[in-house]
Amino acid sequence: MTTAILLVMGSSRVRAGERVGGEGRQVTRTPMETESPTVRGDTPAPGGRRPRAWVEQPRAWRAAATTEPGRLRIVGALLALLVVAFGAVTAWQITERSAAADDVIHHSGPLSARAADIYRSLADADATAAGGFLAGGDDPAQDRERYARDIEIASRNIAEAAASSEDSAQARARLERLNQRLSVYTGLVERARANNRQGFPVGGAYLRRANRMMNEEILPDAKQLWTIETARLGEDYEDAKALPLAAWALGAVGLGALVWAQRRSYRRTHRVFNPGMVAGTVATAVVLLWLVAGHGVARAKLDESYAHGAQSLQVLNEARIQTLQARGNENLTLVARGGGDAYSAAYDRQLQGLAGTDADGRTGLLAQALDLADDDRGRKSITSAMEAAKAWWGLHGEARTKDDEGNYLDAVAQTIGGTYEDGKRPEQYTGFCFDQVDTNLERAVAHEQQEFERAAADGRGALGGLVPGAAALAVLGAAGAVLGIGRRLSEYR
Repeated sequence: MTTAILLVMGSSRVRAGERVGGEGRQVTRTPMETESPTVRGDTPAPGGRRPRAWVEQPRAWRAAATTEPGRLRIVGALLALLVVAFGAVTAWQITERSAAADDVIHHSGPLSARAADIYRSLADADATAAGGFLAGGDDPAQDRERYARDIEIASRNIAEAAASSEDSAQARARLERLNQRLSVYTGLVERARANNRQGFPVGGAYLRRANRMMNEEILPDAKQLWTIETARLGEDYEDAKALPLAAWALGAVGLGALVWAQRRSYRRTHRVFNPGMVAGTVATAVVLLWLVAGHGVARAKLDESYAHGAQSLQVLNEARIQTLQARGNENLTLVARGGGDAYSAAYDRQLQGLAGTDADGRTGLLAQALDLADDDRGRKSITSAMEAAKAWWGLHGEARTKDDEGNYLDAVAQTIGGTYEDGKRPEQYTGFCFDQVDTNLERAVAHEQQEFERAAADGRGALGGLVPGAAALAVLGAAGAVLGIGRRLSEYR
C-alpha cells in the first residue's frame, strides 16, 4: 500500500537508507538514487551537473523566440535595423554624388575650361605673331598687345593648372613641358621681330621655326592636357549621375517589411492601424520617394548640363582653336614668300574642318555646335560665325590668286588690310572675317559656359537637403516601428 501511494503521488522523497516494504519486500534507496538533481524538470545533466550558462542561455532564447512576444521583439529589431540602414546608405550614396556634382562645378569643370584657355591663347599668340610679321617693320601696336596678352594668359593658366593638378601625373608632366617650351617659343618670336625690324630675311626663318615648335610640340601638349581634364570632367559627371541602387534596394525592402509587419499585426488583432508602424512606413516612403525624385531631377539636369553645356563647350573650343590655327597658317603662307604650300594646304583642311567643304556650313565643327545649341542666343552667335567663315573662305581664295599671280602686296592687303599697290583699299579682307568668326565663337563659348554652370548647379541643388533629411526621417521611421511593436508587446504584460 505504501509503495502504491508513493508511485501515485510521485512527490514524496525517500531518505537515504530508508526501507520501504510491501508484500514482504524491502527496498533500500541509496543517496545517489534518491537525490539525483534535475535541471528545472529537464533531462539531468551528464554526471548530475548543472549545464553551463553558455549552453543554457541559448536554450532560453530559443524558447523565448517561439512565443509571440519574442517574435514581436525580433520583428521590431529587424524593422529598426532595415530603416536605419536605409537612411545611412542613402546619406552615404547621395553624399558621394553631391561631391561629384560639386567637382563638376568647382574642380574638373574649371580645370577643363582653363586647359581650353591655354590651348586657345597659345594658338592665338601664334596667329597674331604671324599677322604682325606681315605688316613689316614694327608690329602694329594692337598686334603686340594681343600677343603679349595671349602669352600672359597662357602663362597664368599654366601656373594655376599646375597648382590644381597635383593628383594627375600626366597633367603635371605636360604642364611642365608647356612651361619650359613656352619660354623658348617667345624667344624665337622676339628674334624674328628683331630681324624683321631691320629688314633681314632671316626673321622669317625664325618665325617659321617658332611656328613649327608651336604646332609640333606646344599645341599637342596643350591639346593633350585639355583631353585629360575633359576626361576627368566626364568621370565626375558619371559619378554624379550613378544610380544609388543600394539605397533604392534597401528602401524597397524596408518599406515592404513595414507593410508586412502591419499586415501580420492586423491578422492577429484585427486592428487596421498601428500608429507607430504607420508613422515608420510614411517616413520610409517619403525618404524613398525623395531619393528617387531628387536623383531623377539631378540626373536630368546634369545630362542637360553635359549635352548643352560641357559637350557644346568642347565643340566650340575646338572650333576656336581650328579658327586660330587656320589664321596662323594663312599668314605663314605669305611669310614663306612662295614656299608656303604646306601652310596653305593646312589652312584648307582646318577651315573645311571648321565650316565644312567650301565653308558650306552643312558639316564641320560649326554645324555640330549649331546642333548642340539649345536656344536662340547660342544659335545666333554660331550662325553669324558660319556666315563670316564662308566670307573668309571666298576672300582667302582671292588672296591666293593674287599671290600666285605675283601680286604679293595685294595678297597681303587682302589678308591683313592696308592698301593695294594702286593705293586702293580692299572692301573686305580675311583678317576682318577671321575676327568676326573668333568674336562670335567667343560669345557662344561665354553663353554655353553660363548654361553649363546653371544646369550643373541645378543638378547639384536637386540633391540638396536629401542627406540630412534622409537621416532624420530614417531615425523617425525606426523609432515609429519600435514604438508600434512596443505597443503590441504591452498587451502581453
